[in-house]
Amino acid sequence: MKGVVGSWALVVLVMVGMWAVEKAGGAPSAAECKEERRLGVNACKPVVYGKQPTAECCQRVRVSHVECVCPVITRKLAALIDLNRAIRLIQGCGRTVPRHFKCGSITTP
Repeated sequence: MKGVVGSWALVVLVMVGMWAVEKAGGAPSAAECKEERRLGVNACKPVVYGKQPTAECCQRVRVSHVECVCPVITRKLAALIDLNRAIRLIQGCGRTVPRHFKCGSITTP
């Protein structure tokens, strides 16, 4: 069970790779964020089973807003994740991960 939870946590962390995308009109609404998270989790499900992210998953990583994903990353959730693997997956989708980046910190872009 812990492996499945950790895998889902990895999907969530991959979504953290969805660094801020400038959007006309300001920050996304709560409903838009909820939809972005839903789309991202669905697109990145193969990661749960040890597969590489699909083109669809990488697209979600590139277009979603970090402010939609970071609020759902708790310390407990982060503890279940292989951070090195998540960073490699994010980078494999063409995104960079700022050094020492932490959701919710003052370093969050």
